[in-house]
Amino acid sequence: MRAHEAGALHGDLGSRGPAWLRTPEDVNALVPQLWPRTVTRDADGELTVGNLRIGALTKMFGTPIYVLDEEDLRSRCRDFRAAFPGEDIFYAGKAFLCKAVVRIIAEEGLFLDVCSGGELAVALAADMPAERIGFHGNNKSVSELSRALDAGVGRIIVDSFDEIDRLTELARERGVRPRVLIRVTVGVEAHTHEFIATSHEDQKFGFSLAGGAAAAAAFRILDDDVLELRGLHSHIGSQIFDTSGFEVSARRVLSLQAQIRDARGVELPELDLGGGFGIAYTTQDDPSTPHDLAKRINKIVDGECEGLRLAKPHLSFEPGRAIIGPAMFTAYEVGTVKDVDGLRTYVSVDGGMSDNIRTALYGASYSATLANRRSDAEPILARVVGKHCESGDVVVKDEFLPADVQPGDLLAVPGTGAYCRSMASNYNHVPRPPVVAVRGNEARVIVRRETEDDLLALDVG
Repeated sequence: MRAHEAGALHGDLGSRGPAWLRTPEDVNALVPQLWPRTVTRDADGELTVGNLRIGALTKMFGTPIYVLDEEDLRSRCRDFRAAFPGEDIFYAGKAFLCKAVVRIIAEEGLFLDVCSGGELAVALAADMPAERIGFHGNNKSVSELSRALDAGVGRIIVDSFDEIDRLTELARERGVRPRVLIRVTVGVEAHTHEFIATSHEDQKFGFSLAGGAAAAAAFRILDDDVLELRGLHSHIGSQIFDTSGFEVSARRVLSLQAQIRDARGVELPELDLGGGFGIAYTTQDDPSTPHDLAKRINKIVDGECEGLRLAKPHLSFEPGRAIIGPAMFTAYEVGTVKDVDGLRTYVSVDGGMSDNIRTALYGASYSATLANRRSDAEPILARVVGKHCESGDVVVKDEFLPADVQPGDLLAVPGTGAYCRSMASNYNHVPRPPVVAVRGNEARVIVRRETEDDLLALDVG
């Protein structure tokens, strides 16, 4: 990559794009693994979801708009439940959370993982049974822990000695015995971006296994006998495509289980191996199915437990992106098309880094397609950018679009269910888009569009 003073997003000068990106034979074709399962094109080439055209949706709800394929979301919940029978699947709410999604995952038999008081508030407002909630976070406040105890949250994943002390005191005051897991940092370097790799030693989460802090945390909880220690927790990162990291993680955390058994005579009954399962954002991504993941990971755990002479603990997992990510796409309206001196074509849309920060933050790759019509024009390599006053405001760094893309066209970007709306901002005072759920012939707003009045309501002057 050629260095560029404006940063890595501007380094690939020229019109070739990344090595993996190939000129499509049909620029209108949809790559099935990138899109929600009910998305297709109709006879006119217009994108449809459920039984509704994208043009009709954008006329009703405007652009930009996040479109959730509810049937796709439900089917992915069922896929994970079927792949991991008898094990607990906690939907990782940080990927995207609202009351409607909480109700859907509850109806489909999943548990819910939250990591803040705000996420817990949404879960409780949507009547998620508290015993099916797991509470994460590296710096839970006294008020957050108090709310979790008072609500009867089923699992609290403790992350520091300060939190153990804090939670122990609160539990004593209330005369309750909350169930807890210890988050263990197992020293696995997941093959992912450094900001979303969470189990190497030099980061803020968990108790170090190598340094002995994880064992010390377990012994403190067992010796105090106020909290009910149910097991250990390990999460190695996000957007992971192979199970080798899970193999190392399981081996190390189960060795700690055996150490606790040998030192205290206690076999902890649970083990949470986290989530982080990857999805396809572009044609270069090849994610595993839930069935394949379950088969490989259970084989790893079975073998390690046999070798350590441990009873196999009750397993749980925390997929978020793998459930919600492919179930949603974002639709934008094109505002300008600009060819810059033969270097590249910039296609500007009416959203950007305020509704999808991941390209700017992580250098994440996305795909896009012309959504409102079929085109017979030749493909050109384009960069889809937003409307914000920031040169790094890139939505899709490189994508082939038809050469006749023009203002007023609709573009759709798949795979935006995870960490797009949940990380959205009001940069440049741009209101955040709505989330519209589609099922069959029906569309309903589940998170409404923000307005300028919403922004001004917070500005007390």
